[in-house]
Amino acid sequence: MRGACKLMVTALLLTICGAGSPLWAQAADPTQAASSGMKPVVLDRVVAIINGDVLLQSDVDEELHFAMLEPVGIPSGTDSLRRAARRLISRTLILQQMKQQQLAGMSVSDSDVEKDMAEARKHLPRCKPYDCATDAGWKAFLAANDLTEQDVTAHWKQRMEILRFIDIRFRTGIRISKQEVADYYQKSIVPGYEHDKATPPPLEKLTSRIQEVLLQQHVNGLLQDWLKSLRDEGSVQILDPAYGQSSGTQDDEDQ
Repeated sequence: MRGACKLMVTALLLTICGAGSPLWAQAADPTQAASSGMKPVVLDRVVAIINGDVLLQSDVDEELHFAMLEPVGIPSGTDSLRRAARRLISRTLILQQMKQQQLAGMSVSDSDVEKDMAEARKHLPRCKPYDCATDAGWKAFLAANDLTEQDVTAHWKQRMEILRFIDIRFRTGIRISKQEVADYYQKSIVPGYEHDKATPPPLEKLTSRIQEVLLQQHVNGLLQDWLKSLRDEGSVQILDPAYGQSSGTQDDEDQ
């Protein structure tokens, strides 16, 4: 089964196949295969190393399939693989921190995963042509995107655990002031209603929703700063030139 565990392949793999080199079928040495008349076949390629954890080309390809489960997937085109790799690098950094910090309350039950996925199936944009709310439609969607229910469930559970970790790690201590709520209301809510020549709802009715929006903005800002510091303090080596710099640093990119 292809899965997130492949991200945790040890760096010993590099000793076997060489940094950034492909994994060969038939023979460990491509020249040996050539001399014997066999044509070497590339099985996989090391794309990056994140603090010793290896990211493979197959992981990036798999991420493109999983992007179909997001409200906004990875755009198609030549940049799609780079974006997928950046997402995986950020996710690996977070998973490494989750393992180190071992914060309580991050575990997600199977029933919670099932409930969350059932709700998401009703609203995923790419699910609409398949009517994913039905079992038949969901199976058709998975087959069309080269996904299995087992892999999707594992991916979704990991996603929920990461979101819970981020919530515990960053929301604690954030306080949204009344002035921030009022400023957001005046600058972001009222102009839209005025443009439509309509009366905006009173601030009191929108306060809780505005607080949630502002809280998420704070969390996103803290998360991006934190990920940048993890990249700066650790070791993120992009070995394949197609995915960016190979100097051991990662340029800022969409997560």
